[in-house]
Amino acid sequence: MAMSIGRRAGAEFIGTFWLVLGGCGSAVLAAGFPHLGIGFAGVALAFGLTLLTMAYAIGHISGCYIAAQVLGGILAAAVLYVIASGAPGFSLAGGFAANGYGAHSPGGYALPSAIVCEVVMTMIFLFVIMGATDSRVPAGFAPIPIGLVLTLIHLISIPVTNTAVNPARSTGPALFVGGWALEQLWVFWVAPIAGAIIGGSLYKWLAEEPSQA
Repeated sequence: MAMSIGRRAGAEFIGTFWLVLGGCGSAVLAAGFPHLGIGFAGVALAFGLTLLTMAYAIGHISGCYIAAQVLGGILAAAVLYVIASGAPGFSLAGGFAANGYGAHSPGGYALPSAIVCEVVMTMIFLFVIMGATDSRVPAGFAPIPIGLVLTLIHLISIPVTNTAVNPARSTGPALFVGGWALEQLWVFWVAPIAGAIIGGSLYKWLAEEPSQA
């Protein structure tokens, strides 16, 4: 029996909620914790694990519902804010894991670097997703390479933009930070969408079986 749109959207909402809470939560709460912080590598792993776990849990249910993803990301950011604000000295000035470039890039990378990074990383992300979920690939293993490639993407690009590759992930934290984060948010919608289109088109071209004469 076909799954209802409401349930598919609900699954997408939950999945994005967990991605933002788990990934951004690790960055805000655990990355810089004195003496025991997980650092960039730990945050990268956290994002990969959130995707892997949810891909197994709801990958067979969810569909591509942008509004559900954005709302899930916003709720996750709200939950994270409630938790993080309970610590003494907490301030949104620390960035709240928002994506940024220039002065708001962890490594001070300029706008052109941020755009190229997000386009290419999202291109590879979609390329791997399409390859891993291809009907010609053994079923049941797709979440593993998808989770691993997201981990690798974060290992590469956290210093550049804090890594977006998903506009919904970017929107939630930006709404709480406001100011510069909202002003720069357009990059983290435009670049990932462009990268996704390129990656999807590239895989389709590469994997398309030749027509029989």
